[in-house]
Amino acid sequence: MAHSPLSRRRLLVCGTATLFTPAILQAQSVSPTPNRRNTSSFVTQDWRDHFDTLGKAAIVADTTSRALHFWSGDGQTYKMYPTSVPRSDELTKRGYTQIVRKRVGPDWTPTQSMIERNPELKYMPPGPGNPLGTHAMYLTWPAYLIHGTHDTRKIGRLSSDGCIGLYNHMIEALFEIAPIGTQVRIL
Repeated sequence: MAHSPLSRRRLLVCGTATLFTPAILQAQSVSPTPNRRNTSSFVTQDWRDHFDTLGKAAIVADTTSRALHFWSGDGQTYKMYPTSVPRSDELTKRGYTQIVRKRVGPDWTPTQSMIERNPELKYMPPGPGNPLGTHAMYLTWPAYLIHGTHDTRKIGRLSSDGCIGLYNHMIEALFEIAPIGTQVRIL
């Protein structure tokens, strides 16, 4: 009887080793890159930890868990949305502000610091290429917004130049329920 170079036992051992090799290598590697998960690790927030009253409404944008929390002024509505957050601490403005203006179909003009980093950036009218998506809510801080994005890969990631970004369908829903004067805290 001829001996087959590929026995059933050898095939089973090689197949099992092949299946587990990526997991073993991944477990042994240490990556210096930040976590790449998109919409996990939400941390529950309570508005009372951040505001004395709900006022017209309240928003807490948690840059650590990458989630935006909304409470209506009567306390009956609570929503949580996954967000994109600033790429670095230098671009992150933290503290208290409020919504002062809202716009459907916002246009976009890059800030001076954005142009310094990338001189090819130019004004963009509303539309599919616009980084502000379909809706924008402007804060008392100049150039800081809560807005949508057409690039859904950005949600859940460190990807903005300072703004808080949401999926377009989620910013549209938030836009409808968050009145001008909504208090905002960015953590």
